[in-house]
Amino acid sequence: MCLSVPGKIISIEHEGMLEQLGKIDFGGIVKEANLAYVPEAKVGDYVIVHVGFAISIIDEEEANRVFGYLEEMEELSELEDEVG
Repeated sequence: MCLSVPGKIISIEHEGMLEQLGKIDFGGIVKEANLAYVPEAKVGDYVIVHVGFAISIIDEEEANRVFGYLEEMEELSELEDEVG
């Protein structure tokens, strides 16, 4: 199953003129994601990541709500394999 997960952008690196990669913190698990679909995203923003691509920006309240649901379902431990 593919999972879209919220995370906080902690850094952004530019790879060439068109590609940006972000280091995303998923509740303590840090992974890289491509930011091509959210070029306006900046450090500190929360994004939804699906198969290694940030696909939208969300607010912190919504991100925390999703993390709460994942904790209730005991799914946070599986993020390491699912994200990125």
